[in-house]
Amino acid sequence: MTTEHHDVVVIGGGQAGLAAGYYLRRAKADYVILDAGTAPGGAWRHYWDSLHLFSPAEFSTLPGWWMPQQEGHPFPTRDHVVDYLAAYEKRYELPIRRPVTVHSVHRDGEHSLVRTDTGDHRARTVISATGTWRSPHTPDVPGRDLFRGRRLHTADYRNPDDFTGQHVVIVGGGNSAAQILAEISTVATTTWTTLRPPRFLPDHIDGRDLFHVATHAAANPGAPGVGDLGDIVMVPSVKEARERGVLVARPMFDRVTETGIAWDNGETLDVDAIIWATGFRAHLDHLAPLGLTGEDGRIAVDGTRAVEEPRLHLLGFGNWTGPASATIIGAARSAKAAIAQLVA
Repeated sequence: MTTEHHDVVVIGGGQAGLAAGYYLRRAKADYVILDAGTAPGGAWRHYWDSLHLFSPAEFSTLPGWWMPQQEGHPFPTRDHVVDYLAAYEKRYELPIRRPVTVHSVHRDGEHSLVRTDTGDHRARTVISATGTWRSPHTPDVPGRDLFRGRRLHTADYRNPDDFTGQHVVIVGGGNSAAQILAEISTVATTTWTTLRPPRFLPDHIDGRDLFHVATHAAANPGAPGVGDLGDIVMVPSVKEARERGVLVARPMFDRVTETGIAWDNGETLDVDAIIWATGFRAHLDHLAPLGLTGEDGRIAVDGTRAVEEPRLHLLGFGNWTGPASATIIGAARSAKAAIAQLVA
């Protein structure tokens, strides 16, 4: 296979990769976007069926083109977001190659060498926008692998149909856990367990307020009083679950048994399924040859640029690569700053 040469190689064609592509296009850079997916939409294609944004479309937009409103849905659905991302890459004729699996990134003199299943790419700069969806995290709870029932992660969940009439444990104290609990509890008995008591935002707060929090954080890095974006947003389904009395969390169990879960006080509970809504880790396996990942699973960055490898930028991995950078509008802001720094 031949080796292609570019100014910039972007790894990942989801929301962060598209935002980077927009600003690279505007800067007239020679670049390519390599996406492992078989179709547009990034991780959004794999979320559960009923997922909605926390905020109206105008608060979740990529640069240059606002997300269109969705008729009948003040908060856009998952499929609407996928359609928007697909239309966005066509609108700006972004040079996306898919499906391309990036195996590794290496130093190559003054350049970087990106090895893929379709050939090599040599670049002055690499932007890794691979996100977290491909690296679901399940905590190492004693006995976890002994359970004979159904085990799945948020990444595997689609809808409640397969759980009708069963007893399901949902593990995790974030938005995903609350929304999945709200949905499954309409057809099954549910038990919600969390490591610490879940924190619910007031009913009147939604993604618009979180947008302003992220804006404040971007303008005032490290400033006190910046809110926590991890609190549970009271979307309609979660409010309804509260009204039904099922939005009640129990302390995290101490171990998993063959038939369910158990606490050290002797209490046990037999269940049919356990859903781990316990988050994701940054997907950085392809960057392992660079030797940059710390014990916390992250790479030290100054803004979005890797401290020990200035030819590498990271986009869309969460607050450590920019305020709310795992959101659509947060990824757009981080991309704008990254490309400005890169061009300079």
